[in-house]
Parts: sequence; C-alpha cells; structure tokens
Amino acid sequence: MTTPRIPPGGLRELGPINWAFATVAAKAIGVQNAHIFSTLGRSRGLFRAWLYFSARQMPFGTLSRKDSEMVIIRVAHLRGSEYELDHHRRLGKRAGLSGDEIERILAGPDAGWGDRERAILRAVDELVADKDISELAWAALRRHLDERHTIAFVLLVGQYDSLATTLHTLRVQPDTRV
Repeated sequence: MTTPRIPPGGLRELGPINWAFATVAAKAIGVQNAHIFSTLGRSRGLFRAWLYFSARQMPFGTLSRKDSEMVIIRVAHLRGSEYELDHHRRLGKRAGLSGDEIERILAGPDAGWGDRERAILRAVDELVADKDISELAWAALRRHLDERHTIAFVLLVGQYDSLATTLHTLRVQPDTRV
C-alpha cells in the first residue's frame, strides 16, 4: 500500500464544518474515517462546493439511483478505482442492483444486457476511453435518455472519472470498516 500524498485531516486541517461532515459521513458509511472526505475536506470551501455539485448528480440527480450506480461502478472499474468500487458496490445494492448485475456491469456492455443498459454502458466505455461518444453510441443512448438525462449522464461520467483521478493522484487509502 502506498502512502497518501495528502493525509486525511482532523479538525484543525478540515475546519469545523468539513470535520463535522466527514465525521458524520464516516459513521453513516460504517468506517473509522471516510478518507475521501477527510482528505478532500482539507480544501475547505472548494470541498463544500464539490459536495454540492456531486450530490446534485448522486443521490439527488436526474438519473435514477440504479442508473447512476451502474454508471459509477462502470467508471470505477474502467479507471481501476478500488475506493470508488468499494463504496459503490454497496450503494448499488441499496439502489436495487443485484450482485449478478454488478458483476455484469464490470464485464461490460456485452454481458447479456438489454438495449438500454448496453447503450448506457457502451457510452460510459467510450467517454472514459476516448473522452467522446461515437455517433452510433450516441444514437443508442438517445433512444433511452432525453436531453436533460443525457446531459446529466455525461456530467456524471466526467465527475466520477475526475474523482478516480483525484483519489489515485492523492493516493487516498481504502477505508477501514468499523
């Protein structure tokens, strides 16, 4: 295991608001320290703005929780983000994904999905790999998502791709379950 480039902070490093949020979140998640929050919280106001932006995508986003979790799990898998995968496997199950569905998300768009899920997963794959969606994949995605949902989809993929980069670059360590 590598050493964090920026270690999780405590009250002094996070400030009272971010520290309180990180503490409550850790209890809710069932971990000793939610490293994502106690690390990113060191950025103070930027952290709170990021939390608001993130929450407006998931859990309070335009896409259904199940669709959101499918997207996030696929991005985490493609980016090799074990931190994201660990959290979103559990959240995916709470959102209604079965263990089999989560394994098929990891396997990809050709793992026995219907047209809707295949279109979503293929578009995730292309966005993560190419930073764009081909016309063919776009047409398939648009058969299932209207303009508002398509914009939310692209932002969600970008958010979790960026988060995977942040977690990897800062070497945020896995959380320890209580």
